[in-house]
Amino acid sequence: MKKYDVVIVGFGPTGGTLANLLAMHGFSILVLEKEKSFYPLPRAVHFDDEVMRVFETIGITNTFLKHTIINKGTKFVDKKNRVILDWPRPREITENGWYPSYRFNQPDLERELRKKLKSYKKVEIKQSSNVKKIMNNKNDVDITFEDIYSKKIFEIKSKYLIGCDGANSITRSQMKTKMNNLGFTQKWAVIDLILNKNKKSLPDRTIQYSNPTRPATYCRNVGKRRRWEFAIKKTEKIETILSDKYIWNFLKPWLKKKEAKMERKTIYTFQSALAKKWRNGRVFIAGDAAHLMPPFMGQGMCAGIRDVSNLAWKISHCLKKKHDDKLLNTYQSERSSNVKEYIETTMRMGEFVNAVGKSPITNNISADSKGRKSMKSIKPKLGRGLGKLKDKFRGNIFPQFKNNGKNLDIKFSKKPILVLSDKFKKSLSNKINCYRNKSNTKLSRYLENANCEGLIVRPDRFILASIKNLKDVKLITKRNLKLLI
Repeated sequence: MKKYDVVIVGFGPTGGTLANLLAMHGFSILVLEKEKSFYPLPRAVHFDDEVMRVFETIGITNTFLKHTIINKGTKFVDKKNRVILDWPRPREITENGWYPSYRFNQPDLERELRKKLKSYKKVEIKQSSNVKKIMNNKNDVDITFEDIYSKKIFEIKSKYLIGCDGANSITRSQMKTKMNNLGFTQKWAVIDLILNKNKKSLPDRTIQYSNPTRPATYCRNVGKRRRWEFAIKKTEKIETILSDKYIWNFLKPWLKKKEAKMERKTIYTFQSALAKKWRNGRVFIAGDAAHLMPPFMGQGMCAGIRDVSNLAWKISHCLKKKHDDKLLNTYQSERSSNVKEYIETTMRMGEFVNAVGKSPITNNISADSKGRKSMKSIKPKLGRGLGKLKDKFRGNIFPQFKNNGKNLDIKFSKKPILVLSDKFKKSLSNKINCYRNKSNTKLSRYLENANCEGLIVRPDRFILASIKNLKDVKLITKRNLKLLI
């Protein structure tokens, strides 16, 4: 019976990112995917700076960037096209070292993830594979899967299994855990088009149409791709909505049939839900298998990438050291509250669109002297887990700083970092990468504003602990470093 360190079920962006994060450490990995090849049509179209930081870590940004555009933000308008709320995404580099928001075409991302995986000798990919049975043991997981075409049955073992297999997750089903419905369910049509040539009258950003007759969304996507989404009334028939005649009639205010080619038309049920359990023994779920959210914030795929960034280094630590239940239990506790805040904000955004701007979205809304409202992006902290909650820096993402002109993440890859002020004459430990502040004025300013002498930064670039003074620095580092090295 063949054995692996990790088996990943599902080969979309979440599963592909996880496979790359683990492959960097030299583990043996098997990816099981039920489809014959990746889906060639658009699905996810947005990601943010935090996710780009993960892509930088796995080494795909140089080639992937050419397939992206910077997203300028979202405007909410009423039925008379008057702006009722603005959500700008400034064209400035954020604390994560990248622009705050990007647009992309999902197949381009999946190609880059797969191309990178081919450079690792210990990674196997089996398409057209349907998982039939998952059995937890004390020291490993038994997995039975079937080749969909030959009907041949395979039995393998793995130290861990992670289900990145979407909303209808077989992994979640095998774990016997259910989804908690958070109260938003709505059917929307999603229409993807490719323009014959660029049309200047189409907005260069996302527009949320808060129209009581037909709530809708327009997305300016990469290249000549454009997307329209609109709510479906309960009385409307799906076959009518998806007819070319109906769609082109809907698009008439923006586009003529001769001006674009329809690439995809489908119906999505926008949902908000959280799985009750994200882990059972050595089996985990991530991405849409663990949570669902409406697309109004473009955070669905982002949440999945954040999941696996959190989980990957913990799994890696357990594979290098020994299985640690306490460490692995922090995966759900840290991630679930973070993603729940995104889901709840997204739900309120959906209610805002449907209720014509009457429902409050978030506290991050301000008004100028003329009463024009604008919204800032949320940045939720990690939930309870590693580190002390009373440490106000714990659970915040550590900013991206430059090291000799290069992003710090490149130098340290997916390794933990001990960041120290220039008050320290030498590193506190030879067991962890130490970045001492010598001439980095931005880092100096950051530590000064934080009123601390150092920080312990996790491999996923979240802060584990702050070091307040020189006196108790050894105690703090000794207590926390054992989680990382």
